[in-house]
Amino acid sequence: MVTINLREFYPWYQHDEFVEVPDIIAAELYADRRYHKSYERHAKRNKAHYSLDAEDGIESEVVYGALSPLAIIEIMEQHCRLCHALNSLPEKQGKRIEAHYIFSKSIKEIAMIEGVSINSVNVAIQKGLHNMRKHLGNMNE
Repeated sequence: MVTINLREFYPWYQHDEFVEVPDIIAAELYADRRYHKSYERHAKRNKAHYSLDAEDGIESEVVYGALSPLAIIEIMEQHCRLCHALNSLPEKQGKRIEAHYIFSKSIKEIAMIEGVSINSVNVAIQKGLHNMRKHLGNMNE
């Protein structure tokens, strides 16, 4: 049996946590750690964070590092809160905010598509954002 510190192998451990594991498990953990260090060096040497590869995750992993499970859960919860806030809006405000912020349409384009004035679209978006802030504030309480 070998005593290992889980903090060395799992970055989300905040404090030292010593456990006894069989020799073969310890050998696998150390081999896995060596493999990941080698992968990080290889990605950095080959300037993988500057590649044009799409959606394989290597760029963000090299530049930002791997996210901890807690960070992933927090991002998912924030996404859910924003979706709830957006869904709590009246339909017009929700559609206009979605078109402007999610689909990157300009206020002028939205006004032309809907056949309304630019000012009415702008007012609806501002009111919608205000309502979303209130909704998010109520969720935090």
